[in-house]
Amino acid sequence: MTVGAPLDPRAENKLMLHTRRPSAAKAQGLALAAIRETFEETGLLLGSKRDAPPRAPDGPWKAFADAGIHPDLSTVHFIARAVTPPRRKRRYDTRFFTADVSAIAHKIEGKVGAEFELTELVWLPLKGIKERIELLAITEIVLIDLQKQIEAGFSHDLPVPFYRVRHGKRVRDLL
Repeated sequence: MTVGAPLDPRAENKLMLHTRRPSAAKAQGLALAAIRETFEETGLLLGSKRDAPPRAPDGPWKAFADAGIHPDLSTVHFIARAVTPPRRKRRYDTRFFTADVSAIAHKIEGKVGAEFELTELVWLPLKGIKERIELLAITEIVLIDLQKQIEAGFSHDLPVPFYRVRHGKRVRDLL
């Protein structure tokens, strides 16, 4: 997929920490996956409009090409990483990303509704969100971290929390 702007080097470096076979391509792939997943679940295209449509294969990236939107990795902020504790049936090594609303270049209707994973797409303030919707514990923790990052200036220079279990204890490291 042709991108409109590369991933911020500070975010790229943090995405490569504590990763097997780290590479810039892997870091970019993680950010692209977040942009693609955002589109698939919400219909929101994060990126920038260009005269020349991006080259894209069939699948979710075709919607970007059809709308003339290039995914813009520079607008994506890496805000947290969490690894599911050992001995769980399902384990995940999750990277959490966010972007400012100004990164939305286009919206495709028909991705949200009763027959989809999301039944409604609404904007809620971070403060008080847990009183409005049920959240997984790690999601609530990451949203609290995001609020702190916003209050600190929402910069790629800020440390990124990394939640995991080490030596049988839950730890919060900073990347």
